[in-house]
Amino acid sequence: MSAAQLGLIGSNFLMWGGFFAVIPLVTVHFSGSVAGGGLGWSAASVGAVLGLRQLTQQGLTVFGGAWADRWGAKPLILLGCALRTLGFAWMGFSDSWAELLAAAVLAGVGGGLFDAPKSAAITQVTPAEHRTRMFSLTSMSGNAGMVMGPLIGAALLGLGFRTAALSAAGVYLLAGAVMAVTLPHLRPQRLAASSLDGLRAAATDTRFRRFTLVLIGYFILSTQINVAVTLKAIALAGNGATGPLYGLSAGLAVLLQYPLLRLVERFVPVRSALVAAVLLVGAALGLMSVAATFPQLLGCVALYSLGTMIVYPTQQTLTARFAPPGRVGSYFGFSAISLGVGGAVGSVLGGALVDTGAQLGFPALPWVTLAAIGALTALGLRWALRGLPRRAA
Repeated sequence: MSAAQLGLIGSNFLMWGGFFAVIPLVTVHFSGSVAGGGLGWSAASVGAVLGLRQLTQQGLTVFGGAWADRWGAKPLILLGCALRTLGFAWMGFSDSWAELLAAAVLAGVGGGLFDAPKSAAITQVTPAEHRTRMFSLTSMSGNAGMVMGPLIGAALLGLGFRTAALSAAGVYLLAGAVMAVTLPHLRPQRLAASSLDGLRAAATDTRFRRFTLVLIGYFILSTQINVAVTLKAIALAGNGATGPLYGLSAGLAVLLQYPLLRLVERFVPVRSALVAAVLLVGAALGLMSVAATFPQLLGCVALYSLGTMIVYPTQQTLTARFAPPGRVGSYFGFSAISLGVGGAVGSVLGGALVDTGAQLGFPALPWVTLAAIGALTALGLRWALRGLPRRAA
């Protein structure tokens, strides 16, 4: 394994660790009860901040991928890490909704600059026959960060949210340093006349466009680990529930993702595995409606995690296969539309459904709705992937 590959895996661990050291605490700190040390903001207002951060990041990711095709991935990754550092640090000093929103948007801009270029860099430094494994290993490192991040964040929360936010900012500074040392300047295979040429190619690829848009439904579901699931965990077990919640989800992925993916690759077509995984995620969220204790909720989270750990590497590998030479960053950028729209809608929808369910005396409302979205998305993927060439199926 090359230094560039090791650097990408290591920096991915740091990025996810830093992200999950602070983002779950945004909900805990700003939406938590005043008696418990929170600020008591509504779940919908905090969900709106998280949703706008997600929308900013994924919206800019569309262009970040195209810029990587034109100027190379490394400069964008380094700039993105620097802006994410500033955004997270600013969160620690935010005491109004407007300030928190501005800090979150700045962090989102940083993520938008490094997200697609990072995937493009993985593709460029890895032979085609090893990309699924490389994406899986990168995903595992991210999940390892998800294990450590919430545990460290929960520990730092005792010292104050500001300390946790500044620590997460420092982690992104370190991730940028790792990339600066290990990642070569990956020059584009060919210089496009315009940075938008690759995006036009991706947008006019009917099959890829259909695949990307249907996946919006899945990302509405995947965002709930940060919103509805976190809020239910806090309601059942208090603010300290975030550590075990994220630790279980990411820990299972660290232990099982690679062997599970290898098993799936051997026996199940990629498109069938993707449809089944999305269906499992929706079913797990639906079961959370009857979870009356924290251990029961963790059981549902385990099922949820089994689905999510299959979706990411298969989606990334398919995106790389769809992309023609010289357009990899643009295709990864265009694919961010699904995460951007789905993540933004999911963050707002999750918080709003929790609030509405409580007001109506129908706490199962979020989970019933999310299960229905999962079923519809799985059906949509079957349609979207129909007729896909066997090479990419």
